[in-house]
Amino acid sequence: MIRVVLPAHLRQLAKVDGEVRFDLDGPVTQRLVLDALEERFPVLRGTIRDRASGRRRAFVRLYGCEEDLSNESPDAPLPDRVASGSEPLLIIGAMAGG
Repeated sequence: MIRVVLPAHLRQLAKVDGEVRFDLDGPVTQRLVLDALEERFPVLRGTIRDRASGRRRAFVRLYGCEEDLSNESPDAPLPDRVASGSEPLLIIGAMAGG
């Protein structure tokens, strides 16, 4: 079972409380998780990834096992603890400025 923690504004948009949990088949990758998340919650399409290119939006970061996974290949396997559900995949809205 995969566990995903969304930022508050995306939880509100998707009308969910707490973590989102679902089962996936095959090697667990960012792309597979985000595809499943957007399929389950179509309102999230375009919020995490650009609709046209499918690339992660610049101010969205992905963390798992205390590591920034944002710049990993979308098809690279996620860490085992995230894939097994013992650790959540965190989707975080980043801020810029100084």
